[in-house]
Amino acid sequence: MTQRKLQGRLAIVTGASRRIGIGAATCRALAAEGADILMVYWSAYDQLSAAEARTLEPLALQQELQALGVRCERLEVDLSQSTAYLEVMSAAVALGSPSILVNNACYSANDGLDALDADLLDRHYAINVRATTMLTTEFARRFRGESGGRVISLTSGQSLGAMQDEIAYALTKGTVETLTTTLAPVLAARGITINAVNPGPTDTGWMDANLERELLPRFPFGRIGKPEDAARLIAFLASDEAQWITGQVIHSEGAFQR
Repeated sequence: MTQRKLQGRLAIVTGASRRIGIGAATCRALAAEGADILMVYWSAYDQLSAAEARTLEPLALQQELQALGVRCERLEVDLSQSTAYLEVMSAAVALGSPSILVNNACYSANDGLDALDADLLDRHYAINVRATTMLTTEFARRFRGESGGRVISLTSGQSLGAMQDEIAYALTKGTVETLTTTLAPVLAARGITINAVNPGPTDTGWMDANLERELLPRFPFGRIGKPEDAARLIAFLASDEAQWITGQVIHSEGAFQR
């Protein structure tokens, strides 16, 4: 039997609660290649009832991943709390030695210039900047391999054009790109690559029929982006084949016309 590419590796994937999201698709792609998974989520953010969030979606995803023959554990934690990253890393280390970190969790709310205030900016900062930065930092501190470490963060193409209706989101997610380029040489010395993925507009359940009709003509391939599109790229970046790719922001948008 051919060994799967990520066999024996442990991946942390944040923002992995809803089964139709990029986080869930990433968990599936990594598990299909043999990686064990710690799926991290916060049900309150996804606006599901406690029963739905805790007993249906994450549990169903966990069982689905376990059926692929890998270990999978769940951790519900509010990443906006200043020490949450330590809880995540402690849970991961209890399972083994994590070698893959996928920073998928984010905070997103529409604002615009007149609606922007300090509280809204702080809420974006807590997840998109502080949690992502500290998870990455703590992951690197605890990484025990000589090579093969992977950090992959999700961004949204803030450097490609204005997002005037999502100012706090654009500002804080833009930091992900800066974090990626800034830490690349530091993490390389520790055997870790770091890259960011911009999947472009992706239907993870937030698009209504009107928005999909509006966006569809801007995709030359004739379809909207899917979570699996991002997940395939993330799984590649986590593999040995991507060992020479680091410090990159990869815009994988299906030639989306801005």
